Amino acid sequence: MAYKISADTCVACGTCMGECPTGAISEGDVYSIDPNVCVDCGTCADACPMGAIAPGE
Repeated sequence: MAYKISADTCVACGTCMGECPTGAISEGDVYSIDPNVCVDCGTCADACPMGAIAPGE
């Protein structure tokens, strides 16, 4: 399952985007992760200072 970014917690700081090895994260008011590109490595979740990223269901 791809990781997901919580819209309630994300502050769009961009930290996760710079850490994603596959470029699965898109910029916006709230960042989003493309499940077709995400390889479930968890690097983004480890990097997120807000704890806004978790494995999807």
